[in-house]
Amino acid sequence: MSKQTYHILGVMSGTSLDGIDLAELFFTYENGLWTYEIGTAATLPYPESWITQLKAAITFSENELQQINLDYTSYLGTAISKFIADHQLHNLDAVCSHGHTILHQPQKGITLQIGNLPEIATYVQQTVVCDFRVQDVKMGGQGAPLVPIGDRTLFNEYTYCLNLGGFSNVSFEHNGQRLAFDISPVNTVLNFYANQLGLPYDESGKIAASGKIITELFETLNAFDYYQQSFPKSLGFEFVREKVLPEMEKFNPTPDDAMRTFIEHIGWQTARALPSKKGKLLATGGGAYNTFLIERIKAHLPEMELIIPDAKTLEFKEALIFGLLGVLRLRNEINVLSSVTGAKQDHCSGVILYPN
Repeated sequence: MSKQTYHILGVMSGTSLDGIDLAELFFTYENGLWTYEIGTAATLPYPESWITQLKAAITFSENELQQINLDYTSYLGTAISKFIADHQLHNLDAVCSHGHTILHQPQKGITLQIGNLPEIATYVQQTVVCDFRVQDVKMGGQGAPLVPIGDRTLFNEYTYCLNLGGFSNVSFEHNGQRLAFDISPVNTVLNFYANQLGLPYDESGKIAASGKIITELFETLNAFDYYQQSFPKSLGFEFVREKVLPEMEKFNPTPDDAMRTFIEHIGWQTARALPSKKGKLLATGGGAYNTFLIERIKAHLPEMELIIPDAKTLEFKEALIFGLLGVLRLRNEINVLSSVTGAKQDHCSGVILYPN
């Protein structure tokens, strides 16, 4: 019989490059239901040198990718090990780590999350569960999004679970199946323009709120093929780099107008993506702190009850759910839903690594 309680460290690095999220997690399985508590949690900001490398890695050669994978595995492993020591986390069942996505081209059978090399377990001296996406792509899936099984398991009181990170994604139940997909870029674009002003991000969306909507740009963004595609579908930074930013730059927008227009685009596409415009919507991820973005989403969904949870759940929900994916992998239970990714079947994904 599987054990019923788990002490886990969940680790996530998102495409917005905010840093490494680490969350101590306690899971309990009782009467067919999972519950959780988040203990000690922190986001470790990346030094500028790593931000530069991670942004550039999309253009790297195979040899350069192998090297950054080695270097990042060392960097991540050291950071995790220090976190465990600093906070005196004892008796962990596993460290469950997403790694950092560098390449995501599932249509070509490619997805690469660095930081998942076998050495990571030796660096942290713990059992590590990681590399959750590769198997799904091999099975014909998008390899993303993987969070929806956690939405179903831990947050099923909400009609929709919306994550606002580097990209936005949504998950919901429809005719007995969990459906989910990426909606649009969010912080990958907004932070690009905040960076032009020497800022890491636009706090509360104040600068965007002062800008004007460029109508022609707004219409151009909404015309992208991706938004006409049916799900399952997912986005990677390639979409921003090759399509979104080149189109936006044609308009030579000021940063405030660019962000104002893009926030309207996010709000429009979010409303368009939801089959029903009523119910309870849980919003998490760094973008949920962007007050102006939340206002514009609400404006496009006036009949939706939009809920922002406590700070720990808001900030560490993805680390929490990758912790759950790791637990399900340890139990050899399904942790990836084919209704979401398009894979041939539901499956149990992730690699279990042990320290030398």
